[in-house]
Amino acid sequence: MTFLLTVGERHEAVVFEPLMEQGAVKRPHGGRPRLRPKRVSGDKAYSSGSIRRYLRRRGIRVTIPRKRNERRRGTFDKALYRQRNQVERCFNHLKQYRRIATRYEKKAENYLAMLTLASIMMWA
Repeated sequence: MTFLLTVGERHEAVVFEPLMEQGAVKRPHGGRPRLRPKRVSGDKAYSSGSIRRYLRRRGIRVTIPRKRNERRRGTFDKALYRQRNQVERCFNHLKQYRRIATRYEKKAENYLAMLTLASIMMWA
């Protein structure tokens, strides 16, 4: 799991590629960590041509609904998209920590440290 902080008014799709370049998934039976996921699921905010091209180049499958004004329509797996609730529940659980929800920390590195600590506490 990895985090990347942005300023409050910035859309997170702007930092999608740097976020995907960070982090690695540890393999359960040893070996080198996996650097890219098999599939990415996101909401309509991530439905842009640049994000889709980036994922296609890296060989990552996509489960992102298309916006109404997009021309190209493709198949969309609703069953896979419903599994996004696990991520949304993770965000909800992180926001149960008041220090994270209200952002008491003014410096980004301190906030990131608190976010990491809360994630570790959730993991354990």
